[in-house]
Amino acid sequence: MRRTGTNLPKVGLYNRAVVLDQIQLADGISRIEIAEHSGLTPQSVSGIVRRLIDEGIVREDGSQASTGGKPRTLLRINAGAGLAVGVHFDPFELSCVVVDLNGKPLVAMHRPTPPLAGPERVTEAIAELVDEVLLTSGVPRDKVLGLGLATPGPIDHSLGVLVGPPQLTRWERVPLKQMLAEATGLPVTLDNDSTAAAIGERWAGAGRGVADFAYFFFGAGVGGGLVLNHQIYRGGSMNAGEFGHTSMKADGPQCYCGNTGCLESLINPLALAADARRRLADGQSSELERLFRNDPAAVDYTAVRLAAAAGDQLAIEVVETAAGWLATAVVDIVNILDVDLVILGGHSLRHVEDRFRRATEHALATRTLARNIRTAKVESSPLGADAAVVGAAALVLYATYSPQVSDLLSL
Repeated sequence: MRRTGTNLPKVGLYNRAVVLDQIQLADGISRIEIAEHSGLTPQSVSGIVRRLIDEGIVREDGSQASTGGKPRTLLRINAGAGLAVGVHFDPFELSCVVVDLNGKPLVAMHRPTPPLAGPERVTEAIAELVDEVLLTSGVPRDKVLGLGLATPGPIDHSLGVLVGPPQLTRWERVPLKQMLAEATGLPVTLDNDSTAAAIGERWAGAGRGVADFAYFFFGAGVGGGLVLNHQIYRGGSMNAGEFGHTSMKADGPQCYCGNTGCLESLINPLALAADARRRLADGQSSELERLFRNDPAAVDYTAVRLAAAAGDQLAIEVVETAAGWLATAVVDIVNILDVDLVILGGHSLRHVEDRFRRATEHALATRTLARNIRTAKVESSPLGADAAVVGAAALVLYATYSPQVSDLLSL
């Protein structure tokens, strides 16, 4: 389904965003093609394009053969015209990146999150990391459109407040958006890490140009993001996409959300490491045995996924059991929403993404109701471990340049 603009004069800014969106997604498109794809008149498109060129956001670059008349001039985004900073705050790691208007990272840095730190210390550490990234990239602060911050949810978006994120003590109703804006001097856009990663995929990853997709994010837990009819779907409280809290097992472990047997409680990194240690304690053979005998705690999730990548059977069984739980949740989401694409990403999938992808592909091909009509595709995120931090920067670009139906409806 194509997004369409309107020629009503009240919605000029929306139409401008529609045109810019077409150019950003295509990376080489003519004015006539924009008119055909958007539903705007050629005259409206020409006027908008002229202003975008005058502002330096769009450039003419090359031409394509025409079926009649002179060759059509191609339009592309001037990547350096808009720069954004992204920060991903994870309980275990801080990541920061500067991206251009195409979402391409110029500089990226990662630092451990200060252990057991409260909001003030984390804010200070983020501000220091932002300073370091801007200094390294050579990007002047006054050239930055804004700072996108991706954090664990839930979030009170009306106030920019984190509301008791899991795995974070002393973080009840923390106004992190305001705190970081004051510490950095940059305007801050805040969202949960899963939604940010989905926006990053839509802007610069596997979701470019895809009307409807579901994104599953694997970090310290399991989250998700939804793009429906080219718009990020947020829900009534702005916290939609909590795929990790799909109840999978009635007699499963208690989850911090109040349910039992949630997907996240079954397949989060700590749960998978615990599963591996249980198997080792039961005497199952593995290359991890020596490590387990010396120090059971050393058999953490990193050790498990590296062993799985090396072909260790115990580790493979742990990962593939988790992949099976994920595949079941994905089938439910696809049956309910009928999305075109499922994207799997996040730093906790490193080294095992292919096993999760294959399990999900098999489930969608054999267990979805509409499988004989169409099977949703599954892709591993090309943004990989940096999905959330690139997505954080994309929050700024998306809010600034992408057409928002909510803006149109509010007129």
